[in-house]
Formats: sequence, C-alpha cells, structure tokens
Amino acid sequence: MTQLTARSAQQRKKDALHRLEHDVDAWVSTADLETGAPYMVPLSFLWNGSSLLLATAESTPTARNLSLSGAVRLGMGETRDVVLIEGTAQAVRPAELSREEGDAFAEKTGFDPREESAPYLYFRVSPRRLQAWREANEIPGRDLIADGRWTVD
Repeated sequence: MTQLTARSAQQRKKDALHRLEHDVDAWVSTADLETGAPYMVPLSFLWNGSSLLLATAESTPTARNLSLSGAVRLGMGETRDVVLIEGTAQAVRPAELSREEGDAFAEKTGFDPREESAPYLYFRVSPRRLQAWREANEIPGRDLIADGRWTVD
C-alpha cells in the first residue's frame, strides 16, 4: 500500500472540521467509575463550532458514566482517516436546551430525543484534546486541540 503524503496541520484542521460538521455519528467511549469497565456505543451528534451535543436515554450505562465522571472519548472516521476527541461532558436536560439547538440536533441526526417516551439526557462535550491522522507520517503533530485550544489557526 502506498502511503499518502502527510497533510499540513491547517489541512488536517480543515478536514477534521468538515468531519465534525458533516458526520452524523461517532463512537462514544466511557468507563464505569466503580469497576473501570469500558463502554462504547455509537451516538449521533451535533457540532456547534466549539462543542458536540450527544443524546442518550437517561437509563443507559453511557448516561450514567457521563453523569458521574464527565470523561468521554469519541472516535469518528475510518482507521486510516481518524479524528479522536477526549473531552468533558456536561448533562443537559431537554428542558434546559434551547429550542433552536434541539431542532438543529433533530434535523441533523434525524432523531428527536424530546419526542421519546423514555427520558433522555443531552450531553455537551467540550473537547480537551483532538487528534487527527491518516498514516504514520501524520502521527507527529496529530494534536490539533490541546488543553481545550486549537494548536493551529
């Protein structure tokens, strides 16, 4: 297999933002605080330019783990064109969400948690670290967000 030419940091940022704006789903990883057991599920998301909005039923292990620890890791893309995000999640009840943001989430994802019979929680994920790479030649400099701030303009 031929290795692709490494992208500049600016191009990787542009590509990562495109994925955040256009992808619908991400793999969401959390851990149980008592046992340390990992838990990973695919969830739909909305990117607002600075944070991601997720939703899951209040009774799920993901909701419990996020509510207790706030620690989350998200993965999107393919293994040879990946965006990984480590962040902190804050629970948002549907009544606390603006109508516009709830409508935007429903429009993008094709799913409106506000209309479900089971109680749902939204989670606002603030990226603390974002990495993007395709091949081994992009591993150096893969951190595009560090300590919650973009490392490239």
